[in-house]
Amino acid sequence: MSSQEYLAQPPGPCCATGHIHTGVPRGRIEPVIDIPTYIATPEHPNANIVLYLPDVWGISNNASLLADAFADAGYQTLIMDYFLGDDMSVYRKTKDQPLPASFDQAAWRTRHAAFANENVSKWTSAVASQFGTPKTRYAVVGYCFGAPYACNLLATDMVSAGAFAHPTLLKEEHFTSPKQPLLLSCAENDHAFPTEARNKALDILQRAGKRYHLQVFQGVAHGFATRADLDDPYQIWCKEQSIRAIIEWFNLWLKS
Repeated sequence: MSSQEYLAQPPGPCCATGHIHTGVPRGRIEPVIDIPTYIATPEHPNANIVLYLPDVWGISNNASLLADAFADAGYQTLIMDYFLGDDMSVYRKTKDQPLPASFDQAAWRTRHAAFANENVSKWTSAVASQFGTPKTRYAVVGYCFGAPYACNLLATDMVSAGAFAHPTLLKEEHFTSPKQPLLLSCAENDHAFPTEARNKALDILQRAGKRYHLQVFQGVAHGFATRADLDDPYQIWCKEQSIRAIIEWFNLWLKS
């Protein structure tokens, strides 16, 4: 598919960069319809569930720690590993390690997108059946690779609200189709979702009368919400403000 079809471009080299965070995740990994799933269980649950659709690093340490933060806010949070263990960490284990010259990122992306296209909705239904109750309400967050799948769910009645950060693979239809409120958490310097494309997306949302909120963080780049440099206080602030806003967005719409 031509990149001209997209407002947020397909994952590229910028998606493989960033910092790998330290910390010990509190959740567990177990299969949901045979797909590895990270499960973060809150100490004080609010009875609702966050569906976490990750970036190209899959169930990384960074993603697991973010899922734990959603759990700290009361949400049982589940990360779908649509890469089945073949995420970016297989090819780049440290922030200074370049991708192998033989790595075909386009072929890798196409292979895993085909699996995600077929299985995200199945996984979501299985999560609802296994972990939900008739009173459970759902929110979805998509980072990078996960953004279009979050938007797809927002076009259904399955979820009550959604968000994405530094998205990829978004077309105009992803901004015309949502039925539920969408929060866009964006980087000023994002080659995948630059200012012109972001403004076009906002115009589409506005003309369609969609409920949305936009935040743009100056001076940061693609991956700021998941792979920030934790030696930089400003990057820490941007990362924390992003997840705080997403949690508050979910609190608003799932409790209203």
